Amino acid sequence: MFESSISDGVLRLRRPGMRWLSTGWNGGFERAATADNIEVPEGWNRTDLETYVAERRERAGVGGGGPALLTGVSMRHARGARLGPVEAHATAGVSNPAALPMDPTGADLAATGPSGHHVGTVNVIVGTTHQLDDGALSTLLAVVAEAKTATLLATTSFTGTTTDAVVVGSDESGKPETFAGSATPVGSAARACVREAVRASLQSRYADRDVPDSVVDAEYGVVTDRRAEVFEP
Repeated sequence: MFESSISDGVLRLRRPGMRWLSTGWNGGFERAATADNIEVPEGWNRTDLETYVAERRERAGVGGGGPALLTGVSMRHARGARLGPVEAHATAGVSNPAALPMDPTGADLAATGPSGHHVGTVNVIVGTTHQLDDGALSTLLAVVAEAKTATLLATTSFTGTTTDAVVVGSDESGKPETFAGSATPVGSAARACVREAVRASLQSRYADRDVPDSVVDAEYGVVTDRRAEVFEP
């Protein structure tokens, strides 16, 4: 499967011949053997992200490129899960939840703190040993995001945080797969892996503290309290 390691706050997932798709900083498609999830310190406010990521990789002794995610969640709460051709790694915290009430006018609309503060964040990196084209890899990203959202909603009542990010990757020399939706072998395995990894990371981080019940109870967060105009096309 994949080689995973943690060094100096950097979680690295490695497998030669991978092609990744990232929603994080400097995201998009990228060919690289590795993908990283990097822990940032409390109060972190660097904006020179390319330099910062390079510094952290050098300090961790890992070097190289590939997609990188940033999180305020300690890597001691990172958890992985494997099933069939898929492996997922997650760090999960909800200090900065993003609430989407179905009735904004009747919801608790208070929000606190800056939305860009890296205090919580749910980061997920998923890799498959199968080969996916651009469309299937994009579908896998959507499947992973959906599984992350469903897991968070069931365990925290939030759909996500203000800084969530996902990376998915496939082995370009693996068995070709045309589709990666929820009913396919890759998509189904990804859903299960994401559910288990995100839930385990949350259980670790909140083993001795309470999950916030609302945005008001959280350190930071936002509520989408606007309404859009609905029309018939």
